[in-house]
Amino acid sequence: MTGVQTCALPISETEPARNNMEFQRPSMRNPVHFLAFGFGSGLAPIAPGTFGTVAAMPIWWLCAQLPLWGYLAVTAAVIAVGPYLCGKTSDDMHVHDHPGIVWDEIAGLLITMIAVPITPWGALAGFVAFRVFDIIKPWPIGWLDRRVAGGLGIMVDDLLAGVYAAAVVQLLRSEEHTSELQSPNAS
Repeated sequence: MTGVQTCALPISETEPARNNMEFQRPSMRNPVHFLAFGFGSGLAPIAPGTFGTVAAMPIWWLCAQLPLWGYLAVTAAVIAVGPYLCGKTSDDMHVHDHPGIVWDEIAGLLITMIAVPITPWGALAGFVAFRVFDIIKPWPIGWLDRRVAGGLGIMVDDLLAGVYAAAVVQLLRSEEHTSELQSPNAS
């Protein structure tokens, strides 16, 4: 196995390395690991999913400059390569869904932010909504997270959290727009 460093310890006390194999540390020199770990953001010692989402914000901002079809194409590409990146890195490390694998957060945030205006409010609303759904995992997100294996299993909960968060953000946007139209000061 190239691009990994051996570590005799499991990723955590509650999740021993699979099949009594040694846990492998990711190599940021390996492009698959580098991408799966969100350009290194997943190496954060606490809240790597949140750091991965923070790393996704500039990606969203850059992609949001594109026409909607371009944004959707980039989002589709991020989703399409995700199961491979996450699955390969997970297999190389001998652990399923290591917390530092955050490519799924990048994909989920891009889904959340579809057609969200590039404003501080839009950025904050999307970030918070996505993190809330990713953390609390309402049905069927948590159910899928526990039952779907491999790279797709790593991705699926965040993709669905992104859909839920997108619905909330778009609902908030429509409520805000409706309020503006009904305001007596509206022109």
